[in-house]
Amino acid sequence: MPKVSKTFRWIYDEFGIASVYNTGRDAWLIIFSRACRMFAYGAAALIIALFFAALEFSDYYIGLFMTLTLIGDVLLSLGLTLVADRVGRRRVLLAGATLMIISGAVFTYFENFWILLLAAVVGVISATGSDFGPFRAIEESTLSHLTTPKTRSDVLSWYVGISILGSAAGTEASGRIVEFLRNRDGWELVDAYHGIFYLYIIMGLLNVLSVLLMSKKCELLNEKAKIEESEMLLDETRESDEITDRTSDERSNVSRPATSLNPPITEKKSRLAQISAPTRSIMYGLWFLLAVDSLADGMVSFSLTNYYLDRKFHVSKSFLGDIASTSYFFSFLSTILASPLARKIGLIKTMVFTHLPSSTAVVLFPLPNSISLTVVLLFVRMALNNMDQAPRAAFIAAVVKPEERTAVNGITSTLRTLAATIGPSVTGILAGNDRFWIAYVVAGSLRIAYDLGLFVMFVNMKLHTHEPDDRLGSEPRRANDEEDIADTESLESLRSSHDIQR
Repeated sequence: MPKVSKTFRWIYDEFGIASVYNTGRDAWLIIFSRACRMFAYGAAALIIALFFAALEFSDYYIGLFMTLTLIGDVLLSLGLTLVADRVGRRRVLLAGATLMIISGAVFTYFENFWILLLAAVVGVISATGSDFGPFRAIEESTLSHLTTPKTRSDVLSWYVGISILGSAAGTEASGRIVEFLRNRDGWELVDAYHGIFYLYIIMGLLNVLSVLLMSKKCELLNEKAKIEESEMLLDETRESDEITDRTSDERSNVSRPATSLNPPITEKKSRLAQISAPTRSIMYGLWFLLAVDSLADGMVSFSLTNYYLDRKFHVSKSFLGDIASTSYFFSFLSTILASPLARKIGLIKTMVFTHLPSSTAVVLFPLPNSISLTVVLLFVRMALNNMDQAPRAAFIAAVVKPEERTAVNGITSTLRTLAATIGPSVTGILAGNDRFWIAYVVAGSLRIAYDLGLFVMFVNMKLHTHEPDDRLGSEPRRANDEEDIADTESLESLRSSHDIQR
């Protein structure tokens, strides 16, 4: 029993379960709400094209719906994430969950193309199963300030991993529910498709409930409280010093030239988040690399890969489904393993060393002439492909100021989404005249360039420079020179002096 207990304790600590538990209820609610949301996204993505085909919409209209929905998601995400920290993160998440419910309700009843398109563009409907809306950027930013650098990667890994299971469960449930409903008396296939969007409403309601249960700790204002308190302390001390100086001058009859005090400058704060120049200088390079990676992923997306396998080997649809579910499971396992690996070798090395073999598998994917070896390469790609997600989010949080994280995450998501939308068009050009394989060689090469560029540009970057000292856990920021030590001693003496004067 002691050995079993010790083993479970090791798993509990090593794989980040302890970090998730200790972070508290807000983190649990965020992870739960995203799992519910991805369940709805997976369920809708499986049937939405089939739903439109059953309504006898043309392929042109289906493609138009996919494109405009994606554009709507991008604009909604960018707009809401830029104001989330000013308006309130929970308010924005609540508004997004409400839009999700409204969109689901429209899809359960209406069959007019333009009404459905309006509901998808204005609301939150994921036509691809991906989380392109405003939720993810805000949730990652919130988790980043609820955690410390020591626990952040653990929590984000479970945030990504559980969402993968949610998406897989939604896809599986959607197919079985459609088959069940269409076999009931009085139910047509279109009615069964309508029924799937009741899941959308239920998951939206669960998201609303989760947001309502979240505490004020999720807001950026709580993060700023200590900074504002320190600034007030400094201002009061300066005023006290000025009074002391003036009193001393009067007593000693020392005359000083009159000086005019500058009037206080009141800065008009915009509701839009502001991103500082140092942050932009870091993110410009990272945004470019992430756009390259997303372009490559869009060129060889999972749906296009299924089409490639069907076209090359003529496998059954059930076999493709088995491959998809197995790939999701491998992806979940690898995502959880990313956290302990990041603690040992670092965030950037984890991103590069796991993504590089996945990129190599993409380059080699067209070479085998046997289905078994091709599937093995697919599993390698999918198993390692998502291991960089949590370390990437943790890295951005480590180099960006807390008040800039939500906006930076929103812009990052927008750029990645836009780059990914270009990918299928590039593949369509390359796939003509039986040259589909070129898309995998080009995409894999772009991914390898992304990996190498990431390593060269960011492997030696100093992290957590914006983290308060009391949030660094067991890895406190060290003073790198005498000036840092002097600043610390000066601040301590300042506080002591202030306490004495009071």
